Amino acid sequence: MDHQIELKKETKEIQKTIIPPATENGKVGEEEFFSVLRMVAPGTSFRTALEGALKTGKGALIAIENEHLLPLLDGGFRVNCRFTPQRLIELTKMDGAIILSKDYKKINYANVTLTPDSKIKSLETGTRHKAAERTAKQTGTLVIAISERKNEITLFYKNLRYPLKSTNEILYKINHQMGILEKQKELFEKHLEKLNKLELKNYPSLYQAILVIQKGRIIQKIAEEMKKSIIELGSEGVLLKTRLKELLSGVEKEVNLVIKDYTFLNLKKSKNILNTLSYDEILDPQNILKVLAYENPGKHNPIKGWRILSKTSLSEQEISAIIKVAGSLGKAIYSNTSLYSKVIGEEKANIFKQEIERIKLSNY
Repeated sequence: MDHQIELKKETKEIQKTIIPPATENGKVGEEEFFSVLRMVAPGTSFRTALEGALKTGKGALIAIENEHLLPLLDGGFRVNCRFTPQRLIELTKMDGAIILSKDYKKINYANVTLTPDSKIKSLETGTRHKAAERTAKQTGTLVIAISERKNEITLFYKNLRYPLKSTNEILYKINHQMGILEKQKELFEKHLEKLNKLELKNYPSLYQAILVIQKGRIIQKIAEEMKKSIIELGSEGVLLKTRLKELLSGVEKEVNLVIKDYTFLNLKKSKNILNTLSYDEILDPQNILKVLAYENPGKHNPIKGWRILSKTSLSEQEISAIIKVAGSLGKAIYSNTSLYSKVIGEEKANIFKQEIERIKLSNY
C-alpha cells in the first residue's frame, strides 16, 4: 500500500510536465511530434540559432514554409540564402518574422508580417505569440516564438503548444523520472518472481498477476513520457536512451503474456483497454479486473500457461497445442511426457519436460 501512495505522488508530478500533442481535427501522431522535437534538439544547427537568438535579448518569430503559409505573408523581403545559425541570429534583430524552407536549409524571407485569421481562437496574450499560434493552427506548419520578456522559446505546431526547456532542466527532470522508473522496475521484477513461484506450484495467482500488470504498465507509461525528453535532449540523451532501453527490456513481453494468461477477452482487446487508463486508474485493481473481463474474481480459474511455457524452446504453435490438450498450466507442467508426445512428438516432449524441470528448480 505504501508503494502505491508513493507512486501516486510521483506519477502525478510527472503528469504535470507532459503536454499532450493534439489538434482540433485530430491528434498529432507521436512520431510526427518527435520529428519536430528532433529538428530543435540540442546539437542541431537550428537549436544553436534559436538559443543564440534568445541570448540577444530580443524577441523573434520563425516559421517553416509550406503551401498554406505563403498567402499569410505580408511585406518584408526575400532573402533566399543558405541557413546558418549566425545569419538567422542577425535577422532576428529585425521586428518581423523569418521564414525558413521546408528542409530548414534556406532562409527564404525576413521581416515579414504574418496575417493569420484573427477569428482563430488563441489563449496567448502577446501579439507575437498570438500570431504564432494562429498561423500554426491555420497552416499546420511549425512556428516558433522567442520571448525576450519571459526568456523562453515556444513551439507552435498545428494545435500543439510546447515550450522548449533548457538542457539542464530536461536532464534534471529525466534523472528524476529515471529514479522512479528504476524503483518501479525493481518492484516489477519482485512481483514477477513471486508470480513465477505461485504459477509453478499451480496456486491461484490472479492478485499477483494484477500487480505485475500494474507495475509493467506504469513502467511503460513513464518510459513513453521519457522518450519525449530524450529526443528533446538530442545528442545529450544517447546514454540515457541506452539506460531506458535496458530498463524496458522484457517488460512489454512479460506483461503481454500475463494478460494472455488471465484475460477472458484476447490480448489485443485487453491491451487497448489497458492503454486508455490513467496512472490513478491503473493503481485500482478493479480496473485491471475489467481489462481482463473478470466477472467473478473470487472464482479460481485455471492458469493458461502461455508465459511459463514461453520460457521453453517450444514455438507459439506448439505451446498453443499443449495448452489446448492440457487445459491448464498445472496439468501441462505436471503431466508425463506421453501427454506432450501426442502433440509435439516424443523427442520434443522429452526436451520440453527437461526444460520445465529446470524452470521449476530455478524458481524454488
